[in-house]
Amino acid sequence: MQLSKPSLHWLLACASALLLILAFPRFNFTWLAPFALAPLLIATAREPRPWRRFLLGWVSGVIYWFGVCYWIQFVLSFHGGLGDAAGWAVFMLFCMVKALHMAVFALLAGILMRRWWAVPAVAALWVAVEVTHGSLGFAWLALGNAGIDMGVPLRLAPITGVYGLSFIFAAMSAGIALVALRRPRPELLWLAAMPFLIFLPPMPDQRHGRETALLLQPDISETAEWTTDSLQSMEREQEIQTLRGVLVAGQKPPEIVVWPEEPAPLYYYQDAHLRDEVNKLAIAARAYLLMGTVARTPQGAPLNSAALISPAGNAVSRYDKVHLVPFGEFVPWPFGFANHISNEVGDFAAGKQVVASPMGTHRIGTFICYESVLPNFVRQFARNGAEALFTISNDGWFGKSAAREQHLAIVRMRAAENWRWVLRAANDGITATIDPAGRVLGRLPLYTEATLYTGFNFISTQTAYTRFGDWFAAVCAALALAGLAGVKLGDRAGSSE
Repeated sequence: MQLSKPSLHWLLACASALLLILAFPRFNFTWLAPFALAPLLIATAREPRPWRRFLLGWVSGVIYWFGVCYWIQFVLSFHGGLGDAAGWAVFMLFCMVKALHMAVFALLAGILMRRWWAVPAVAALWVAVEVTHGSLGFAWLALGNAGIDMGVPLRLAPITGVYGLSFIFAAMSAGIALVALRRPRPELLWLAAMPFLIFLPPMPDQRHGRETALLLQPDISETAEWTTDSLQSMEREQEIQTLRGVLVAGQKPPEIVVWPEEPAPLYYYQDAHLRDEVNKLAIAARAYLLMGTVARTPQGAPLNSAALISPAGNAVSRYDKVHLVPFGEFVPWPFGFANHISNEVGDFAAGKQVVASPMGTHRIGTFICYESVLPNFVRQFARNGAEALFTISNDGWFGKSAAREQHLAIVRMRAAENWRWVLRAANDGITATIDPAGRVLGRLPLYTEATLYTGFNFISTQTAYTRFGDWFAAVCAALALAGLAGVKLGDRAGSSE
């Protein structure tokens, strides 16, 4: 039985979604990334009707977001209190909205695939669309994240950010699609530049860290009902866990202890008892202590914050989370019927600035949980002078899903982009040490109360991406527009003849 052309197009669109899903954790077949967009591009090149191309991309996008971010349904239904039916309904709405990015890409890629400049133009278009996810509500895995363990393509990360890798993978997919469409071979010459990536500066060699840190993974329940007694008991257990980790015989004492973002309501600035205990702990440990806490604006609104305490028991600095998570830290309109996932009654307020916190003669940056998915934001910590990066997170909301490994892959790319050590403390995992090349040098097992004693280095060198941010994405947007304009001008010239 021979498939009709429309049926084949739908199958190709679905195939791209499947390949994209397989390229990321939980499957992690990263070698599929350079092929993933090819089926969709074949379908869009063969489909002359714009509305059909849009729908092909939209269906592909719905399947992709459903397959990669399936854990959002659990967050909404269980932690958000929506229940299964409403949780699925809101999650499907989320998938349908996010799929609009892929729909726009497919609509315009079908135009560019007709021209001899299809390879660079389609790749540029992909990047131009991909970079909009963060500013339009929610970003997660960029296509380039699949290349975190690919040594040669990863050399682009310190120059272009993750979007350089996305460009390479999209360009290769476009080339494969052109071959399948039996287009003239000269149109593939753009790909001849790929081998020259080997001449880019290599990623930093693997080295042991000279500085020391202790990362806590307290494994606190997401569903615990907190009372004054249970909260103080949890705080004592965490203090004991810290001192045990600090006092292990034969080790150089850590210079910094890191507590994760936690589901327990910790109020360092409002709770005098907690503040006194934490300050005493920093003094006893003779180390800086970085902790997640809830602070307040002058108007009393809660802030998701990271406080740094000195070895003398004094608050050194505070960073307030700038990019908040829908449903986790605020409920977006029109979903007021949903519960907050956090313990706060009202919406969190957003922080206003990036903070490079002084740690002796050095500076560190701390970003919180979801902020790791925003490359142009994270690089600002290093741009402002942070010589090491820390991230505190509570991934317990994800349940036992692939979201944890996805989140770790994202954080690893931030390390590679900025050539910074990133030390990650997470409530119940994944707590890990990541070196400036994005390698995981140590990690704790999931769902276990444990500490990770680890090394790291302060690095002051700034990469091109650290200094200039998403310059490459801006160039790609310009190239995509130029490619589309070239098609329009060519069509006009053809119609006037």
